[in-house]
Amino acid sequence: YNLGFLYYKGQGVEQDFKESVKWYQKAAEQGLATAQSNLGVRYEKGQGVEQDFKEALKWYQKAADQGHTFAQFNLGLMYANDQGGAQDFKEAVKWYQKAADQGVASAQYNLGAMYANGQGVAQNYITAYAWASIAAANGEVLAVKIRSEVLEKKMTAEDISKAQELPKEMLKKNPKLIKKP
Repeated sequence: YNLGFLYYKGQGVEQDFKESVKWYQKAAEQGLATAQSNLGVRYEKGQGVEQDFKEALKWYQKAADQGHTFAQFNLGLMYANDQGGAQDFKEAVKWYQKAADQGVASAQYNLGAMYANGQGVAQNYITAYAWASIAAANGEVLAVKIRSEVLEKKMTAEDISKAQELPKEMLKKNPKLIKKP
């Protein structure tokens, strides 16, 4: 895996995406989640291999099943954006949720957007607002914008009040929602 990373970054060796894929593949086949996730990225972006969303999805799935948060988030993106198979918002929500529960701000933001739009879940502005608040606390700049410019305009004052309390309850149940610096 480490050789794959060095070739990908060009650290100590000349940058070579094909060579990085070769080493990531070896580590991924041995079950290393980080290598599987990185291999998924290479297939998704077509770096060192021909772009292949189905292959990217396969490697993200393997890493995500082992709890790799970046792979879980990317799997959610692929399902939401119809890359590598049929678009499936419920699957996107499932994988965003797993990454969001581990403090991934982008997943928290996207999960909030899914609730705001009713994609893969019942539309719920209060829950969307709560996820946007948690994502904002984790540094996701867009979350502040969606909260103030979109959600608050669609919510009553009572709903906003409930939405401001919900993250506190969520954090009591799962302190990992907020990443510590």
